[in-house]
Amino acid sequence: MRPRLPDVFLRRPIAHRALHDRRDGRPENSLAAIRAATARDLPVEIDVQLTADGEAVVFHDDRLDRLTDETGPVRERTVADLTAIPLKDGAENIPTLAQVLAEPSPGFLIEIKDQDGALGPGIGALEEAVARAVQDSDATVALMSFNPHSIVTLSRLLPDVPRGLTTCSFGPEWPDLPEATRAELAKIAMYDEAGASFISHHWPVLDSPRVAELKADGATILCWTIRSAKDEQTARKIADSVTFEGYLP
Repeated sequence: MRPRLPDVFLRRPIAHRALHDRRDGRPENSLAAIRAATARDLPVEIDVQLTADGEAVVFHDDRLDRLTDETGPVRERTVADLTAIPLKDGAENIPTLAQVLAEPSPGFLIEIKDQDGALGPGIGALEEAVARAVQDSDATVALMSFNPHSIVTLSRLLPDVPRGLTTCSFGPEWPDLPEATRAELAKIAMYDEAGASFISHHWPVLDSPRVAELKADGATILCWTIRSAKDEQTARKIADSVTFEGYLP
């Protein structure tokens, strides 16, 4: 089964980590950033990490250092600890996925962050936490990850929820991955096994033969991360929609 990406993610650009602007008190992945996107009728892309007690929080990095005044890995803290930590440059704490999905929004594109850096099959707890939150919500949701094994797992846990792969050329900027693993990921080899209906591809390499092949076979093509109207115009020659930040489309 291959659920299609809802039109809400195609008719309007997708705000990357929500419509964030720290100068305006809207940190990335914050409720304020989500509300700002909703006010402009924009769907949002958000990121989820796992807590020490098996819950999903909305936070991009695997460490607290960049976005808060705390330090250390997110997954070593409980959900109670994390939701008491203020985000820098805002008036909010780190939210749970359940809190975020209770917010009005045209749609949430949820990226499941890899938990061990290997992009391999050693996954499960975060996917289960995401599934619980999504099942308890009426929000419009789609799921994606750089880790195809994560999406294969979610295809079993949430078979009716649209899912896709976050993709790129997996070049030298992924030094911790073995070359063979990078080559396999670059082929987007597990697209069918995951029951995916879309990819979100690194926009400078949208013109790859594999992206063209998937598009010809009916895949929806999203891309990341667009930072200007000029780049959006270029990306849309191939992509069906874009994930953006740093400007207003």
